[in-house]
Amino acid sequence: MILINGNFLCRNLTGIERFAWETCKQLDLIVSKEDNIALYAPANAKSVPEYKNIKIIMAKKSIKSFPLWDMGTFSAACKKLKATGLNFSNTAPLGKNCGFSFIHDIYAKDFPQDFKTFKDKLIRLYCRLSYWNIAKNAKKIITVSQFSKERILKAYKVSPERIEIVPNGWDHFKSIEADNSIFEKFSQIEKGGFYFTLGSLSKRKNLKWIASYAKNNPQEKFAVSGKAISGLVPKELEDLQRLPNVTLLGYVTDGQVKSLMENCKAFVFPSYYEGFGIPPLEALSCKTKIIVSKSASLPEIYGNSAHYIEWDNTDCNLNELLMEETESPEPILEKYTYKNSAEILKKIIKS
Repeated sequence: MILINGNFLCRNLTGIERFAWETCKQLDLIVSKEDNIALYAPANAKSVPEYKNIKIIMAKKSIKSFPLWDMGTFSAACKKLKATGLNFSNTAPLGKNCGFSFIHDIYAKDFPQDFKTFKDKLIRLYCRLSYWNIAKNAKKIITVSQFSKERILKAYKVSPERIEIVPNGWDHFKSIEADNSIFEKFSQIEKGGFYFTLGSLSKRKNLKWIASYAKNNPQEKFAVSGKAISGLVPKELEDLQRLPNVTLLGYVTDGQVKSLMENCKAFVFPSYYEGFGIPPLEALSCKTKIIVSKSASLPEIYGNSAHYIEWDNTDCNLNELLMEETESPEPILEKYTYKNSAEILKKIIKS
């Protein structure tokens, strides 16, 4: 039996959780009941998916602590059911119950300086323990880009044959209807007259770049959405709040995101560290121009379909940058889908 770790059902829906939801949804469509795949859902799951071929097993216990769930409850379930775990969320049971496990990136190892508060230092330690455990014990280490694979290989000296790549996708965006109510709520944002950026307000999303560029170019308007993650909020957030040409949107729905992407001048993604980076892919599916930093996995994923900036340099002109020609994003949109990801994942767990 393959037992999917349902810890993502209790997490906020950011990139990793979206990947788990959508990949499992597509996996359910291409496996059969005879493949003996189940999802172990916590008793306090925010929502439980309905599958045809993947069995849902409801745990009697809730998640009160993610480490206790991964190392205790889920590990015990794997032993009891004689199952191999499938872990999507950068964490896994310790030791030989690690199973098939994703490491989307090793941010906490590569940028320890971003974790400043006591709580965030504990998070960093747990993340680094998880990376090490998966690298040492997983049947297969699964990651989302060649960039992340190379970082894992260098950091943990594992055999390349132990790492497989299952990339992210955008096809969930097809079923989302644009919600224009965001322009009623924020009347200062005019369609076609603003740059949009999306992401959790953690330091690696590089709000410093947006703050610096907006301050030096007061004629340009920016809309910034996202929810703060723990203490990983940069001090530049305060600078953004004081800039008259920046509108902080806070949390926005998927429908509002789609509307913003369809009506912005371009989607700007200045992040300096990404294992993959889903939002620019969503923007390309809306036929929106994207401006991304020339760092981490982003050039690998977006190739010549994107306009590039340096993550640590705002000495550029976005309007002039957008006049440069780019290639059609269609090959990228065809390559990176959750349907394709599920097909790759199926081969890995059945091998």
